[in-house]
Amino acid sequence: MPGPLLTVTIGETVKKGQKAALLLIVGHSILELLLVIGFSFGLSALLNNPSIIRAIGILGGSFLLWMGYGMVVDTYRGRVSLTLEAGQDKARLGPVAQGIATSVSNPYWTLWWATIGAKLVLDSLKHGWPGLTSFYLGHILGDFFWYGAVAYIIVTGKRFVTDRIYRGTLFVCGLFLVALAATFIFNLPFF
Repeated sequence: MPGPLLTVTIGETVKKGQKAALLLIVGHSILELLLVIGFSFGLSALLNNPSIIRAIGILGGSFLLWMGYGMVVDTYRGRVSLTLEAGQDKARLGPVAQGIATSVSNPYWTLWWATIGAKLVLDSLKHGWPGLTSFYLGHILGDFFWYGAVAYIIVTGKRFVTDRIYRGTLFVCGLFLVALAATFIFNLPFF
């Protein structure tokens, strides 16, 4: 499903190349490894707490709102281009940290892991550590394949895209992040 990680992957791949997408997924996979290990030791009970889900939704939605707003403003002001000059990229986080931050700030990601993901981890644990390892590796290899394919398409298709099309696409992606953030924040169960 299109989400914040895909949006960040598109933007970072254009700026830094295919390696950036792979590093984003390294960050994502580190976070998911910690989560899978946590679930194997009982973390799922904590993530089923409505107060925790609300806090993640508010903090995550706020982070996504900040990211989306930044993308919209930067594209509107013409600060983004397909050709980055050396030193022009002012990313505050490296791609691995962005992969972690983008994943953890996505409340749908947390909700998926608190429900479906937790169940899959618990089911895989019925087969011991080999089952858990197989589940994790299969899941992460799927992420690497998908985001690697997206990055490859972006890198190879870059020669067909003008700055105007790129800025327009990034502007729409920024609006998408703002809309996701609003959805996360305003659809939280507050009672």
